[in-house]
Amino acid sequence: MPRTTQLRTYTVREGLLDEWAERWRTQIVPLRRELGFEIGGAWVDRERNLFFWLISYEGPGTFAERNALYWAAPQRAAMDLDPDDYLVATEEHAVDAVL
Repeated sequence: MPRTTQLRTYTVREGLLDEWAERWRTQIVPLRRELGFEIGGAWVDRERNLFFWLISYEGPGTFAERNALYWAAPQRAAMDLDPDDYLVATEEHAVDAVL
């Protein structure tokens, strides 16, 4: 299967950027990696309450199929983490490396 990479940009609710980043790092990232995703990095823009990250998948099935598996995983439900509690807006862009 071809490699799919997404650049995700989240606008985080005022005052919750650090809490979101910590929960993302300690809860979301380990499960994503367990399911075969690669995390290319994450960054914050504190002035604008923005959180950016790169996520890739290359393996059996498509990115969308593996993403659905992530959301259906019992470990995901056990996180008790609703993105809507933290995120005002989200953007996902499929990107291709040029370097």
